[in-house]
Amino acid sequence: MSASTAGLLADFHAASRDALESVRRRLSESTQQADSGDLTTTADQLDAVADLLGREAELRRTLADSSRSSEDRGGLADRLFGQQVTSTTADIVRTAASSSWSRPDDLVTGLRTVAREALLVAAERDGRLDAVEDELFRLGRIVGGEPDLERLLSDPTADADGKQQVLDRLLADRAESTTRKLAAQLVAHPVGRSVAQGLERLAELAAERRERSVATVRSATALSSEQQDRLSGALARIYRRDITLHLDVDPTLVGGLVIQVGDEVIDGSVAGRLDELGRRLG
Repeated sequence: MSASTAGLLADFHAASRDALESVRRRLSESTQQADSGDLTTTADQLDAVADLLGREAELRRTLADSSRSSEDRGGLADRLFGQQVTSTTADIVRTAASSSWSRPDDLVTGLRTVAREALLVAAERDGRLDAVEDELFRLGRIVGGEPDLERLLSDPTADADGKQQVLDRLLADRAESTTRKLAAQLVAHPVGRSVAQGLERLAELAAERRERSVATVRSATALSSEQQDRLSGALARIYRRDITLHLDVDPTLVGGLVIQVGDEVIDGSVAGRLDELGRRLG
């Protein structure tokens, strides 16, 4: 499982993590020849199935009941949904129902996660994944930087229409349709501890779709295009893979850069060096 998927689903136990990987593989296998329209349909239908299971506790428990055989659970999923959705969606739902989940709620979360990944694949096939990744990252930073906004959008008891109106104002008309759909789904059904965290994890998943790692870069002033190219090239040589830069201007650094790739932090800022000097002198 990728680091970003693990971040999205940090509360999953081992069985559910394995189940999710099985469903993600099925998505990949089932949609190899699908176009963006088909993938968007799959995503919408998976989200609708997750909505139904989220509302119907008894059905959710039945499909995730490990005391029943995987064939029994998969067959039940086919009977319930096979005629209501496309064959691709039915195949993915059958795989999800046949898998072993630690908790019934994890089945719902897993379906939502795969639905969002299907939207990212659709954006990739349309050549819009770079833009979606950037918009998700920037929106995550905006939400995360406003505690009141974060609490509102992450509150499951807040008025759904009101939250959507706030989200619409944040995105205006400039965002990609995939970004808007992903953000709306995440606000309606957060995965993880917060909406901001979920948005940033989705941005990382988008980066992984292009087989790149994400470097979060804080700088005292905005980096020029030439500086960004030099930095991404240097990081690619260090990590031996392509690196996507997520840039954030932080004047408190005074000068230099703070770079985070996964759990590794490279602090080359003036503020960081001053802090280190203070610790040594203290």
